[in-house]
Amino acid sequence: MARGGVAWAVLAAVGCVLAALAAAAAATPQAPEAPRAEAPAVAEPPQAPASGPLRVHPRNPRYFADADGRAVLLVGSHTWPSLVDMGPTDPPPTFDFDAYLAFCRRHGHNFIRLWTWEHTTWDTRGNRENRRHHCSPLPYARTGPGEALDGKPRFDLATYDPEYFTRLRTRVEKAGRAGFYVSVMLFEGWAMQRSPGAWESHPFHPKNNVNNINGDTDGDGNGLEVHELADPKVTAVQEAYVRKVIDTVGDLDNVLYEISNENHIESTKWQYHMIDFIHAYEKARPKQRPVGMTFQYKGGSNRALFDGPADWVSPNPTSDLPKGVSYRDNPPPADGRKVVLSDTDHLWGIGGNVAWVWKSFTRGHNPIFMDPYDGAVLDQRQADAWPAVRRAMGDALRYARRVRLADMTPEGALASSGYGLAHAAANDAAYLVYLPNGGEVWVDLSRSPGRLAVEWFDPKTGKVQPAEAVEGGARRTFTPPFAGDAVLFLTHGSRPQ
Repeated sequence: MARGGVAWAVLAAVGCVLAALAAAAAATPQAPEAPRAEAPAVAEPPQAPASGPLRVHPRNPRYFADADGRAVLLVGSHTWPSLVDMGPTDPPPTFDFDAYLAFCRRHGHNFIRLWTWEHTTWDTRGNRENRRHHCSPLPYARTGPGEALDGKPRFDLATYDPEYFTRLRTRVEKAGRAGFYVSVMLFEGWAMQRSPGAWESHPFHPKNNVNNINGDTDGDGNGLEVHELADPKVTAVQEAYVRKVIDTVGDLDNVLYEISNENHIESTKWQYHMIDFIHAYEKARPKQRPVGMTFQYKGGSNRALFDGPADWVSPNPTSDLPKGVSYRDNPPPADGRKVVLSDTDHLWGIGGNVAWVWKSFTRGHNPIFMDPYDGAVLDQRQADAWPAVRRAMGDALRYARRVRLADMTPEGALASSGYGLAHAAANDAAYLVYLPNGGEVWVDLSRSPGRLAVEWFDPKTGKVQPAEAVEGGARRTFTPPFAGDAVLFLTHGSRPQ
């Protein structure tokens, strides 16, 4: 992709103008961002509507393919009240979804995780904070007769709250128009285990519904069995709800499904059942969607994710991995068994850094970030690292769009840094190499004879620096023109198709 000096100057000027506009737009009270030292030199194209439905790419199953068969890298920030409002008042304040989408779009993202919540409250002492959030709307209508434990009308589990499903449809549509793919979360398993009082605020508590449903089949007071196939009546209610969700958004092109966030270990068979249920229900529909399973906290196994029927998974840091290998710091190369959405939610809770983004990307994973956003739910928005993580995901997506991603595979052995995503071919090669510690790096170009354009990218500043082209066909050594971590891009000049 070598370019002349004039073209580079024009691109740099355009990039600076766009970055200045983005910086001005980013000055919102929701999520203050630190300015970047340098603007990206490659202009971001206008965001087109999300193209789908996604399906596992037939040639490179590390990624999904869009409606045109192009491989898609998914990156983005997700935050808790994106579907169900959460806050200290009852009712809680309405989440500004439009502002959130604009925030994600400014960072060049293309994916969000649309969170649900199964409980009317969230006590954050389980998150090492001390807040009590009210949560609404929930899927089921509160019709009574009789009062639930919170003094409001009991839930009718056979009647749905139209506000919930109208909101679900509207937000998925808005996201699609803005170029975002949306994982629609169906159930939430973390809270039942970790949030004090969660079972007492669950619609399947016998005192909270009019349907004679009691999800706590063993009577121990925690209700975990609602996610265990323990009671056919509970499972039937859940299946009806899943059908309602699919009927609500199943015609939209930007939808993925996630069974449950961080459910307990004993939920495995129930999650497999729900994945199979969705696949079977959608089989007769015009469009089928990828279904995901995320790590089971606490003590789950990544093997349960990779051995199951899900199309995509989100692992934990080290389960079932060799010593020294971790999805946080040294991710294993994606092998295509599943599309991996490497989610900081299951790696740190709230955490992550720029190196994690680039290591994940160059090892064939799709990095997504659990974002504290405005701090209204969990107050960790001011961490210095978060703005850089958000920007890094957008930077990675820009590079993914400059190559034929379907041809790119993790090729760490081709670079001394160990982090490389490459199409190591003759005449049409592309190499993306990450240098976590900067310094000198060699790249084995023996499979790619001919001259290759050389480009350096500085993740700290966003600055692109072209360098002198290099002759392929052998191992070559490169040194970045700046200190710190770096990204090296080598190409014969191929373009995405």
